Amino acid sequence: MRDFPPLARFGGLIATDLRDVTTDPAALDSEGWWAVVAGFEGGVVCARFGDVRHATTADEPAPGGWTGPGGWTGPAREDWHSSMDRDAYTHGVRRVREYIAAGEVYQVNLCRVLSAPLPDPARSDVDALSAVLARGNPAPYAGTIRLPAHGVEVASASPELFLRRDGRTVESGPIKGTGRTAEDLSEKDRAENVMIVDLVRNDLGRVCATGTVTVPALCAVEPHPGLVHLVSTVRGELAEAHEKTAWADLLAATFPPGSVTGAPKSSALRIIDELETAPRGPYCGGIGWVDADRRAGELNVGIRTFWIDRTAPGGPVLRFGAGAGIIWDSDPEREWAETELKAERLLAVASGVHEVSGGKRR
Repeated sequence: MRDFPPLARFGGLIATDLRDVTTDPAALDSEGWWAVVAGFEGGVVCARFGDVRHATTADEPAPGGWTGPGGWTGPAREDWHSSMDRDAYTHGVRRVREYIAAGEVYQVNLCRVLSAPLPDPARSDVDALSAVLARGNPAPYAGTIRLPAHGVEVASASPELFLRRDGRTVESGPIKGTGRTAEDLSEKDRAENVMIVDLVRNDLGRVCATGTVTVPALCAVEPHPGLVHLVSTVRGELAEAHEKTAWADLLAATFPPGSVTGAPKSSALRIIDELETAPRGPYCGGIGWVDADRRAGELNVGIRTFWIDRTAPGGPVLRFGAGAGIIWDSDPEREWAETELKAERLLAVASGVHEVSGGKRR
């Protein structure tokens, strides 16, 4: 395997010179600039970097066939396999509807994990994959964290904000509702979004001052490559008691993100554990950066996210997750189609059969 040095990229910044790695989120309220991967199942990896600067062309992945745009060699499109096939997933949707009918839950985000063997594991670099994703599927909360010695190799093209902090102000941008065009969005999508907004308001209310949690935007239509989403904004002001332990307290109050669990969250998590057949890992977790010195940071919801798993029994694989929010009005076949829509473009980009150049598909 090539020597891939630790690095992180977010929002035009590149971080190198790894100083510390910890699994204690309290470090995010200490000092320095940190890259963060919080896995859906609860594990957190925080990496402090000593050199953080605006990326230049000299910082781009080097050409030469093993990294850089055009240099990534991904799995063949037909090599991807899902942890739940169509029959298993639609059965899961029907089971969720039974739980809703029994009054145990209102909504569950049901997900599946897709995996494919890496054609050349020793030369597979998530930084090169991120460069390809930036061309083929640009996203507002995209990022890369590469910590091979710690089992973290993540390339995210997430469109969704989990948590943003600026001093005392905190904000979340839950997405619920997906279609190819705005005309595809239904009342079911809007109902789903409002349910999750209520959940996020409640989560933030645990650490925000009374009366400060607001919803500046509800069910706004937001375009992304190949689809549109309904996006809301929830904002609050941290209570004074939580300012010094803000990130640890925020994660304790809000994790996992409500948009990828369901409501009530505790019941949804129990049903997810019953029905899903593969761990989500960084998918549906929180991925991003924290500047402890500035009391600022931004974590995405780890959707549209790839990660390399070098511990898989059959050899190193690339993984990717896709899911949909299930409510009483959900149609099993339509929910399966939504997961296919969410995965279609990203898998094609990662497999090298869909790159955007001059607006053309090739």
